[in-house]
Amino acid sequence: MSETPRTASGWGSAGAISRPPQMKVAIVKLSSLGDVIHAIPVARALRRARPGIHLAWIVEAREYALLKDHPDLDTVVPVDTRLWRRLVRRPSGVREVVGKVGRLRGRIRAARFDVALDLQGLIKSGLLTAYTGAPLRIGFSADHCREGLNCLFTNRRVRPPAQAVHVVDQYLALLGPLGIPPGPVEFHVPIPARAALRMDDFLGEQGVKSHDLLVAVNPGAGRADKQWPVEHFQRLVDRLAHEPNVKVLVLWGPDEVHMARQIRDGSSGRTILAPPTDLHELAALLRRCALMVANDTGPLHLAAALGTPSLGLFGPTRAERNGPYGPHGRGLQSPDGTMAGLVPEAAVEPALALLALREATR
Repeated sequence: MSETPRTASGWGSAGAISRPPQMKVAIVKLSSLGDVIHAIPVARALRRARPGIHLAWIVEAREYALLKDHPDLDTVVPVDTRLWRRLVRRPSGVREVVGKVGRLRGRIRAARFDVALDLQGLIKSGLLTAYTGAPLRIGFSADHCREGLNCLFTNRRVRPPAQAVHVVDQYLALLGPLGIPPGPVEFHVPIPARAALRMDDFLGEQGVKSHDLLVAVNPGAGRADKQWPVEHFQRLVDRLAHEPNVKVLVLWGPDEVHMARQIRDGSSGRTILAPPTDLHELAALLRRCALMVANDTGPLHLAAALGTPSLGLFGPTRAERNGPYGPHGRGLQSPDGTMAGLVPEAAVEPALALLALREATR
């Protein structure tokens, strides 16, 4: 590693870097899956604009699998704040957590980052941003942080422009101090060949043909108030499963298989229960789909990032800010802010429209 003095002055508005091989940048975006997916265009924009940098990402252990082999990243640093929260409840847990945090801080500081980008806006992400010791620490202004005290840990604060309504565009606004314009938004989600092959084999065993329109639905969500009622999913699935060439694939995650089975068992059409999947296998399934219908959750945003037409169902969260990003995504907002208030009939027409769009471009 070069021993030249550390400075962020190599980032200029003209886009020049004085020492490309040595410039080290850390992205701090810990969780959740959907938020990490929404931040991927930041890594893509950095790599496209500054190909010589060393780019690292600090992320929660649960989301690490999505990023660990990403071609735009040189290093992925997993942290497990969820484990830390569990440990501190034990009698000797505080000492163990202090040790883990200390070792992590030493590892991050030893990397000698020049720039850190805090996309999370929380106190915990701010601490990790401070741990980098980077001379330039970029984050959101206090009114855009989820926790205002995050601003204590950054020294360049950005207020996204008014037109940056979607969270993807807000994240990209943090590149402004580096002289990097947003440019085209690019998601890149690599899928290992072995994962694609396993899912191809599964779909073949289920009788899914190349001409079939595979519609995925995902009833789970990170919070109960973001879950569309199972009965609503059943009614929508029953309607879509009777369309020509349509087969419905019901996805599920941890503690969600009971909902998936209810939807499958309540349908009189061609409905398939997905197998257990890791993130790469889930991505392989979604890439094969003609449509994804889901709550505001990670699999919805993964589908959109892969270019699969996606219909998001929104109640307490805002579709305009958090909806599936891109020209083939659409978010449906509940009229009363509750998921139950978004009736199944409201989802039928947009789902069929997205299906027709996909069929027309095949």
